[in-house]
Amino acid sequence: MSLGPLMIDLKGPVLDDEERVWLKEPAVGGVILFTRNYESPMQLSELVTDIHKVRSPPLLVAVDQEGGRVQRFRQAFTELPSMRALGHLYDEEATRARVVARSFGWLMASELRAIGIELSFAPVVDLDLGLAEVIGDRALHSEASIVSELAVEFAAGARAAGMAIVAKHFPTHAGATSDSHTDCATDGRDYNELWDDLEPYRHLIAAGLPALMVGHVSFPELDPLPASLSSWWIKNELREELGFQGAVFSDDIMMGGASVGGSCSARTMQALQAGCDMVLVCNAQAEIPVVIESLAEYVNPSSQLRLMRLRSQQRENWDSLRLSNEWNEARQELAQLTERPSLELKG
Repeated sequence: MSLGPLMIDLKGPVLDDEERVWLKEPAVGGVILFTRNYESPMQLSELVTDIHKVRSPPLLVAVDQEGGRVQRFRQAFTELPSMRALGHLYDEEATRARVVARSFGWLMASELRAIGIELSFAPVVDLDLGLAEVIGDRALHSEASIVSELAVEFAAGARAAGMAIVAKHFPTHAGATSDSHTDCATDGRDYNELWDDLEPYRHLIAAGLPALMVGHVSFPELDPLPASLSSWWIKNELREELGFQGAVFSDDIMMGGASVGGSCSARTMQALQAGCDMVLVCNAQAEIPVVIESLAEYVNPSSQLRLMRLRSQQRENWDSLRLSNEWNEARQELAQLTERPSLELKG
């Protein structure tokens, strides 16, 4: 059995019988975890092991562990600063910021890999234009070249820990004032005005970007559909123009920004037909069996191959990781960020 195109969430800290049935379905390829799924490192490790044992090849397990206000696992994990703290450091000491960015990526990834988790949906490479409140200090910087530099270093650190990064939110959420979690989000700029927003992706793709997440923002000057449902954005711009060969994840298809796609099943199919390899369905348990049924005949060998490439065998166990010099040194590097005074964002 190969990895299917659907990533679903779970109700709590252990798998229940209904969820086990869902995870065995060919349409499912991954699980995304949230704070409600976490009690302790030992419990989390047992949950991930349980998920992996359901079938072969094992399902991908992912989480949003960006740092700052978006960090699902906190107690016993390193408290990660916001991404914007790296940008502040860069403004004062660019060389140091690059080193710390690599340590940031390594530390985030090594702790998750020690638990068995394959993916974190990070880093955010949207620019800080002072417009998107939902992004805010999740953005590395306002300048595209700086975001590119720091993201490449972050990716190198994560890769050294055995994790493929998932950059987001392609093409950008920076120019949309509405929050795509709850509303239809629109960016009225034309293609030329988006050149800087796409620069981090050009740099990361050149460096071998393994995966990205496409957002639910629409750009009516280019395509009225949200990017997540747009073949123009995914097939024409991302695959053909930018030459991206990695895996494409949709953001949570139940978010308000994707509502123009209709029902959950209709949105999911539209995202897959537009070029997504895996679609996230979160916080909508009643929809999961319906979507699974709608995907009973769906097969995309190219997507399956791209998703399988995200898996890594490299990992260290939780206890030995926390005893290692590298872990302690990385935490000391990040302490430079958490001890710094908070600076005002643009806007």
